[in-house]
Amino acid sequence: MPNPSPIAVIVLAAGKGTRMRSDFAKVLHRAAGRSLLGHVLHATKAAGPERTVVISGPDMQEVGTEAKRVVPEAVIAIQEKRQGTGHAVSIAKDGLEGFEGTVLVLYGDVPLIRSETIRALADAVSEESPLAVLGFRAVNPTGYGRLIQDRQGKLIAIREELDTTVDERRIDLCNSGFIAVRAKLLWELLPKIRNDNAKGEYYLTDLVGLTVAAGLKVALAECPEAEVHGVNTRAQLAQIESLLQIRYRHNAMNNGATLIDPSSVFLSADTEIGKDVTIEPHVVIGPDVVIGDNVDILAFSHIEGAKIADGVRIGPFARLRPGAEIGRNVHIGNFVEVKKAKIGEGAKANHLTYIGDASVGPRSNIGAGTITCNYDGYEKHFTEIGADVFVGSNTALVAPVKVGDAANIAAGSVITKDVPKDALAIARGQQAVKDGWARKYRELKAAKKRKDKGA
Repeated sequence: MPNPSPIAVIVLAAGKGTRMRSDFAKVLHRAAGRSLLGHVLHATKAAGPERTVVISGPDMQEVGTEAKRVVPEAVIAIQEKRQGTGHAVSIAKDGLEGFEGTVLVLYGDVPLIRSETIRALADAVSEESPLAVLGFRAVNPTGYGRLIQDRQGKLIAIREELDTTVDERRIDLCNSGFIAVRAKLLWELLPKIRNDNAKGEYYLTDLVGLTVAAGLKVALAECPEAEVHGVNTRAQLAQIESLLQIRYRHNAMNNGATLIDPSSVFLSADTEIGKDVTIEPHVVIGPDVVIGDNVDILAFSHIEGAKIADGVRIGPFARLRPGAEIGRNVHIGNFVEVKKAKIGEGAKANHLTYIGDASVGPRSNIGAGTITCNYDGYEKHFTEIGADVFVGSNTALVAPVKVGDAANIAAGSVITKDVPKDALAIARGQQAVKDGWARKYRELKAAKKRKDKGA
């Protein structure tokens, strides 16, 4: 089998997205913890392009920054005037100078596209059919460009809806906008595209008619309609979020995780979940989370930027913030928050605790109400807790402070100095007991109440 043609990718991302009613570029809006553009670029990366060019607009520097965050070698080209998709693709020519393979044109606001579909579209290009179009069967084709076929089923044109006839509007085979084309043919035909249409724009879709007119065939690849849903409004963004969540939940369950109520669990695009993981209802997992095997995440927990080792139990109502590293067989219980802290193997923090900018050694027990006081109003400071430490309830550890291995901290202590190994630290006021005081106080108050009533 011959090697497939090398591919390059052009991603169109210059749209303002005015219907989003936002100060942000449309492709920078996020779904499942990742920008729309990021979703598309991750899919293209997996397809293995030799080059990537992202078409951005003027005053949209953040788009280029996001593109390079995902694909550092991407070329950013600026479309100063938005004159249609054909014009936008022409802006990419310098970035693809010398490339002679297959060029794919994709859209930065279509985040559900899969790398397998991108690769299938590229593979549809051949010597006989140097242009391939990605189509789909629409339940309701209104608003989509139609793929026009002859009586033999050959693709002969793409018609934007404003330019269709009554009969053509009945066609349910619609255009996704994604194409794959041999670079040589692309640069030959682009200058021939005209703007004599209802919008006065240069439509990339006209490449189909031009290719047919040149006596060449156009191939057709198809995908499910949902995969090429674009985003133009906040409502459509919510729909995309829902579809992505369904995809990620199914992937997690297919790979060995149990989601007790899948519809109430929210994952991110980059979430990594091991096998034999159980996730209870109403759990939210943000970006950059890795979960090991045999982990239980109980209801109403929120996790982001955290690494969770095997055998851990989290929640309910727990919060893991960025930089949390949870070791094997750790228990993080209800209303416990961990931020930028390493929790050693077998350690426990079961109730009402904040651990931030800290390390907790193996097998240590952090009592209810314990706080690492890490912020002085200007800077963050570190708390180091050794192995086999017992921290009593309602303890404040005022950083920077170190607690040695196997030390004990008495409940209610405010620890401001280092505690040596094997020591007991008590830092609280002296308890005073006054015998009979409570009885005398009650009698005094009762007498006053009787006097007030008689007055």
